[in-house]
Amino acid sequence: MQRLYGHRGWTLLSIGALIAFIVFPLFNLVVPAGHPLHLSNFWVTLAGKIMCYAIVAVALDLVWGYAGILSLGHGLFFALGGYAMGMYLMRQIGREGQYQADLPDFMVFLDWKEFPWQWWMTDHFWWAALLVVLVPGLLAFVFGFFAFRSRVKGVYFSITGFGGNNGFTDFKRIVGFPITTPGTRMALFAITAFTLIGTLLLARWVVTSKFGRVLSAIRDAEQRVMFCGYDPVHYKVAIFTASAVLCGIAGALYVPQVGIINPSEMSPANSIEIAIWVAVGGRGTLVGPLLGAGLVNGAKSYFTVAFPEYWLYFLGLIFIIVTLFMPRGVIGLLSRR
Repeated sequence: MQRLYGHRGWTLLSIGALIAFIVFPLFNLVVPAGHPLHLSNFWVTLAGKIMCYAIVAVALDLVWGYAGILSLGHGLFFALGGYAMGMYLMRQIGREGQYQADLPDFMVFLDWKEFPWQWWMTDHFWWAALLVVLVPGLLAFVFGFFAFRSRVKGVYFSITGFGGNNGFTDFKRIVGFPITTPGTRMALFAITAFTLIGTLLLARWVVTSKFGRVLSAIRDAEQRVMFCGYDPVHYKVAIFTASAVLCGIAGALYVPQVGIINPSEMSPANSIEIAIWVAVGGRGTLVGPLLGAGLVNGAKSYFTVAFPEYWLYFLGLIFIIVTLFMPRGVIGLLSRR
């Protein structure tokens, strides 16, 4: 099965980096609007969004493809990272909001007089970045520890004080730069591309290390691993926590590019969709989930505009076809050919 190893893998990674760091900036910032080769901000944002999804897919592949743990809660970790960044972005609006107040518009509407405790220090970028890593990581560690030791299931999360059903939107600046300018958008795109490449390289290092070999052994024969003197709980908790942190980082990169974060990102349907990306691409391959995230979300961007009422049927059809005819995903099909 195709993996991110060898000469071919490095070649594909280099081509991806060339496109992300040279082709996209050149066609978006240098080529003038109206030119046939000009790349609009819409495509930059769409590509950045899909790369964020690809990071989440690779993160899930680490726990599902290599440790055999099918997690249907990774959408929550993605949303937590997004909300942590969203709070910082909301604080940067300042008095530029509709009510021209020091508080975000939704807090003024609710007649709040001050920020609640969970917003403490969120006007500092470094603190928001720390929350992006710590909140998903700590939640995954605690939940994973009890789930893998005691089979406790279920994650409950409150959205009180986080904009309600509307979430956060109408962002103005990030670290002092206007968030909607082409230069800022391209910088966010490049940072996302760099993070995706770093995630792939980190994942490759993990799965080829002794730690990764033990994870694969746990997936294939957990009882034998225990008889060899390894504690599967420690390995499962470690990879589950690392995967959650990657999802949180992806969420933090997603929010300033898309311009909104709301509770729908935490829905079980979103987590199931992440699993579909991995299944379509081919789990246990690293490159497969990246491909699956690109294919499914590319199709979603088209069908939700052209045939919005049929998108969910199309998604279900994809899952059925992959399950019946491509158990190893697109990568497995390409490998056989």
